[in-house]
Amino acid sequence: MARQKHFQQMERTQPTPKPVALTVAGSDSGGGAGIQADLRTFAALGVHGATAITCVTAQNARAISRLLPCPPKMVRAQIEVVFSHSPPAAVKTGMLYSAGIVREVVRFFRQTPGVPLVVDPVMAATSGRRLLQAGAARTLRRDLLPLATLVTPNLFEAEFLTGRKIRSAEDLRAAARAIWETFGCAALVKGGHLECGGTAVDFLCGDGGEWMICAPRVRAIAPHGAGCAYSAAVTAWLARGASLLKSVERGKTHISNLLATAR
Repeated sequence: MARQKHFQQMERTQPTPKPVALTVAGSDSGGGAGIQADLRTFAALGVHGATAITCVTAQNARAISRLLPCPPKMVRAQIEVVFSHSPPAAVKTGMLYSAGIVREVVRFFRQTPGVPLVVDPVMAATSGRRLLQAGAARTLRRDLLPLATLVTPNLFEAEFLTGRKIRSAEDLRAAARAIWETFGCAALVKGGHLECGGTAVDFLCGDGGEWMICAPRVRAIAPHGAGCAYSAAVTAWLARGASLLKSVERGKTHISNLLATAR
């Protein structure tokens, strides 16, 4: 009887499994961005991180010296094996690089609807190196964004997606609306590189309306990987069951705190 009570108590005290979030992105050997930044963010926010690596890079915070893309079928295999064992509660994509990789991601998520998908449309490194080939950019626009729950472009990426210049907070808002109307996914256009006084302004636009997401501007020493961490934080909160708006607001708080401590 005592033994039965012991096992019943053990069952009651077993920790609740963490929600799983999957990142489909490139590996950063310097540890500042990509898969490494995503996993660090997931862990900080109480989510188990799974990975599908798209590219292996030799890089640090200043430059990428070499880049080796994974075969598209290998990227697809990584995604499939994660879903077969521990189905993620949310997924994010980062650097996809080639049209072949984008196509495999699209094929999988067309067959797997219902999982929140955050697309960080990584096009170039902080150093300026192109991280999304021209054909891949076209495939991302045409096929991946319509499957996404949310896309999180920075200024450069939002200008590419909309074909318009962004020079003000009102331009940010118009770009977010244009992306949502064009591609059918919610858009979080990040204004981190836009001068809006002492405030860092982002705009979120989706089915529920439009929101300006603000935080005090932080002059960080090392912003390398900040975009990865932001989108990963949003993904983590979605995996934990928060609404899209709450996930974005909490993601904004996380990245603001991260930049403040990096100074």
